[in-house]
Amino acid sequence: MRQTAFDYIKKKYKVSPEYPWRDDNAVFRHDDNRKWFALVMEVQKSKLGFLEEDKVDVINLKLDDIFLRDVLLGEKGILPAYHMNKQHWITVLLDGTVQEGRVFDLIDKSFGATASAKKKEKLRPPKEWLVPANPRYYDIEHAFDQEEEIDWKQGKGIKAGDTVFMYVAAPVSAILFQCEVTETDIPYVYADKNVTMTALMKIKLQKRYSQEQFAFDRLKEEYGIFAVRGPRGIPHSLSEALKRQ
Repeated sequence: MRQTAFDYIKKKYKVSPEYPWRDDNAVFRHDDNRKWFALVMEVQKSKLGFLEEDKVDVINLKLDDIFLRDVLLGEKGILPAYHMNKQHWITVLLDGTVQEGRVFDLIDKSFGATASAKKKEKLRPPKEWLVPANPRYYDIEHAFDQEEEIDWKQGKGIKAGDTVFMYVAAPVSAILFQCEVTETDIPYVYADKNVTMTALMKIKLQKRYSQEQFAFDRLKEEYGIFAVRGPRGIPHSLSEALKRQ
């Protein structure tokens, strides 16, 4: 199981083990911030609280969620961290007690917990956004009449794979389009008295809504959205309603 973990890390994260202590204990680090995300050791079982004196391979992994840590410690083969901060790290046996898929999942969580802010942003799951469009400056109502994919001002925090719901401002005052973000960080510099742009993103049309379906009055009364002045997240209830239409 030790080698299986090594192979998984090498294949998914392109990271090779380091051996800082001139023994078989191995460290895996991020390439940018150099933080550890895994420590693989051979430890006497008695040091882990077992009665046996033989040795076992283990992997130490970090968790952001202390409540998840407490839940995991109830699972067989997952223990308080050996030689690490027990509030944030766990020790996982690599002797087959913990299933392979579970080990991989915990490696992924540790990789995310120790990643740099920039890398964490890349690792985050797809997100849904409400993005405003002003029809006085751009004819967004007819933007998708000839093309299913258009360029749009890059919103801070938005990345490829995210979903944007285009809210068209007054006099429309309603969500009209659901789009997938297909590309981001396209260099583009533009400024006038109404808008400043330093990058573009590409958005691809997925769904249209009528002006009556998600008008501003409904957004305010049912979902607590009182203004859409810039890209923002959306409530889960609104997300579900948009998907049902």
